[in-house]
Amino acid sequence: MSEPAGERGSRHPGGRLYVVATPIGNLADVTLRALEVLREVPLVAAEDTRLTRRLFARHAIPTRLTSYHARNATARGPALLEHLRSGVDLALVTDAGTPLVSDPGAALVAAWAAEGGAVVPVPGPSAVLAAMVASGLAGPRWSFEGFLPRSGRERRERLARLAADDRAAVLFEAPGRVAATLADLAAACGPDRPAAVCRELTKLHESVVRGSLGGLASLAAAGAIPARGEFALVLGAGVGAATAVGAGAPRGHDRAPGEESGKLAAARAEVERLVTGGLGRAAAARQVAAATGIGRRRLYGEDGGEPAARSAAGGRGRARAGFERWGSDEEVRPCRS
Repeated sequence: MSEPAGERGSRHPGGRLYVVATPIGNLADVTLRALEVLREVPLVAAEDTRLTRRLFARHAIPTRLTSYHARNATARGPALLEHLRSGVDLALVTDAGTPLVSDPGAALVAAWAAEGGAVVPVPGPSAVLAAMVASGLAGPRWSFEGFLPRSGRERRERLARLAADDRAAVLFEAPGRVAATLADLAAACGPDRPAAVCRELTKLHESVVRGSLGGLASLAAAGAIPARGEFALVLGAGVGAATAVGAGAPRGHDRAPGEESGKLAAARAEVERLVTGGLGRAAAARQVAAATGIGRRRLYGEDGGEPAARSAAGGRGRARAGFERWGSDEEVRPCRS
């Protein structure tokens, strides 16, 4: 195996730790260099050996596998470090994509790097990059947020930071939580901010649904976006805190009356959008309250204000306005090479 230029000459006497990107769906997406590394190292640490064996079987890779995942990292890490200290190379792979990106491996890489060991990246497939370029929202500045906290103050604070940030962003989300996260993003960042929902990228049922956060939230709540498969959400670039609904804004008497009423009206409008999309009013109010910090009683109009009027033209037809669907099941074919 050829040694990277940066590792030639005098280096740490231990083995090299190769951090290898693997396909996120289509097994033909693996790189030639990844195949070379995986065939020539004596051991591969894999997040799920059963999934990695499929890749190995497809490309006739005989290398021995050992499991290394979040639940056994503390117990297995010392043995893998000892393996490297003995001067033997090791490759690290995850179930799909690049290790360490919302996947296990960070502790092992950090420990070996701290000892002065060679860490060699083998780049390749990435769900983050695939989602960003497929979304049509790519720009010169964007961030990767991973998975948002599931609930509570930490989630609200992360949503507020996203709303105040004018960069685009990529997030991962579990299928069952996509609708709630889109609703929270719409409430925090404003329903008109552009976004895309990327599902099953590089797989047979790949799809990208583009539109506004409010429209996408309504679609997800109505079941128009199937809650199955792997999801990446792309948040388009905004104009900072000026577009946010309650994000990062001062509370109580520190907020200007016009700003206060405008954000309350926007939050109530988001409740109505969610209800129009099929979500119960109580559930919609809870989601918007969690994202904005505005009390549910105020969203219901119990503070003396008037709640947003319900639209008579609701339903799935209206929810579909302003978005484009790309990559239907019929358009995406499995690679047969």
